[in-house]
Amino acid sequence: MSKILPIVIVLIGLGVGAGAGIFLRPAAMPPADGCQDDGYDSCDKQVADDTDPTEATEPDPDNVYYVKLSRQFVVPVVKDGRVSSMVVMSLSIETTPTVGDVVFAREPKLRDALLGVMFLHANSGGFDGQFTSGEAMKDLRGSLLEAAREVIGGDVYSVLVTDILRQDV
Repeated sequence: MSKILPIVIVLIGLGVGAGAGIFLRPAAMPPADGCQDDGYDSCDKQVADDTDPTEATEPDPDNVYYVKLSRQFVVPVVKDGRVSSMVVMSLSIETTPTVGDVVFAREPKLRDALLGVMFLHANSGGFDGQFTSGEAMKDLRGSLLEAAREVIGGDVYSVLVTDILRQDV
C-alpha cells in the first residue's frame, strides 16, 4: 500500500493539472492581420515575413554612415578559472547619417550591450581555436547586430569588426 499511494497521488495531480489547464486555457485570438480563420480563404492577402531580424538589411549606398566606436573592446577568455587569453576588438556601426548622433549619445549603453554579447561569446568558447572562421564571425556579428538594434533601433544595418586580435597570456 505504501508503494501504491505515491503513484495514485501523482496520477491525481496530473489529472487535476490537465483539467485546470483545459479549463483555464485562454480564448483563441484572431490573427493580427485581420484575417478570419473560418476555414475559407477570406483573406485576399497573405502575410509572411521570413526575414531574420539579425540579418543586415541592404542600405541605400548613398545614405550610409559609419560610426567608429571610440575605444577598443577588451574581452578576457577564461579557462579553468584563470584568464588564458585576451581578445581585443574594434567595431564600427553601419547606420544612416541621422542616427550617427544617436550612436554617440548612447555609446555607453551600446558598449555595455556589445560587451555583454562578447563576454557570452567568450564564455561559450567562441574565441577558442579558429575563432575567425566564417561561421564563428557570422554568429558573433549577428549577436552584436541584435544587441545594437536593441539599444539604437532598427536603423542599424550591421556591426563591422574592423580589428580583432587574440593574445594568449
